Amino acid sequence: MTTFRFNYWQLVWSNVRTRPVRTALCVAAVAIQVVLILLVVGMIDGVVSEWGQRVEGVGADLLVRPPNSSIFFSLSSALMPQALDPKIDHVPGVRAVSPVEVLVQASTFDVVYGIDYPTFNSLSEGFRFLAGGPFRGPNDAIVDNIKAETHHLHVGEHITLLNHDFTVCGIVESGKGARLFIPLTTAQEISGAADKVSMFYVRSDGDTAGTDARLEKLLPDARIFSMKEYLTLMNSSNLPQLRPFVRSMVGLGVAISFLVVFLATYTIVLERTHEIGILKALGASKPQVVSLILKETLLLAALGTLAGLGATGATWIVLHREVPSLTILISGRWVAGAILLALAAAMAGASFPALRAARFDPVDALAYE
Repeated sequence: MTTFRFNYWQLVWSNVRTRPVRTALCVAAVAIQVVLILLVVGMIDGVVSEWGQRVEGVGADLLVRPPNSSIFFSLSSALMPQALDPKIDHVPGVRAVSPVEVLVQASTFDVVYGIDYPTFNSLSEGFRFLAGGPFRGPNDAIVDNIKAETHHLHVGEHITLLNHDFTVCGIVESGKGARLFIPLTTAQEISGAADKVSMFYVRSDGDTAGTDARLEKLLPDARIFSMKEYLTLMNSSNLPQLRPFVRSMVGLGVAISFLVVFLATYTIVLERTHEIGILKALGASKPQVVSLILKETLLLAALGTLAGLGATGATWIVLHREVPSLTILISGRWVAGAILLALAAAMAGASFPALRAARFDPVDALAYE
């Protein structure tokens, strides 16, 4: 008994070319899944990672936060008494301490730091001014170069922050926590939180672990992070607040791809019932029929994945040029994950139609119109 043989890929290419609309639909569905996963995760990882780097750039070794406060500074209120400043400063091992109040510009979600300029500057080598200089009055604001470039701001220009008018007194190199800075007392007046702050940045004399332990003894209810510990949390995989959102977006992308491929493949099987009947009448086995459908799906998924990677790269270039303050971090791990998920979702979507095609009776299939 001879085994039936046929050229799989010749049939696959023929079917793909003769159904351009359905081919484009499947390719687009897989591409959307890849773009959705990579851009959503890339934006989250990029923003969170870049925020962590800016916090690190402040120059502190430790962060002292209110109890039960969010790791996202913008989600926490100013709940710590500023009077803790001298107590923290006198803890052995503390070289410098600076109180900060964190406010959020509601219209743009920009984080604004209310700072005590001398102590904040003492945490590191200080601000590197590209234009202008420090605060000269209560209504002055310091802006980093990325924010200034994005909004075309210049020294002496008036801006509205937190529903108050400020004058840009200086433009600094980015990397010192926030992108916008105002005097601490002004921030406290705006928020109505006199003598309260959101957190303290602390710089140790080198013994970070020892200083951390002494601060925890002094402030047992506070949340104290070493900078190293804080930075390890700065990615979407380690933040419990973001994990459900990331999983939802990944699940949505997989569902879109699965459903579109399932419907397209199911329709293809119905349209090709007569053709499948001919193949089975010629001796094609069930595994051969299943393999034919799955190989066609694999080709469409591969084309869709390539299209998705290309679209992601093009979008990244456009966003980087148009919105320089938006950081998109696309890691190799997520690229590999997006590719595997795209292929898996497409193959899963095609499995049931392929198995259904394999069960066709040759006589019934040949009679199908």
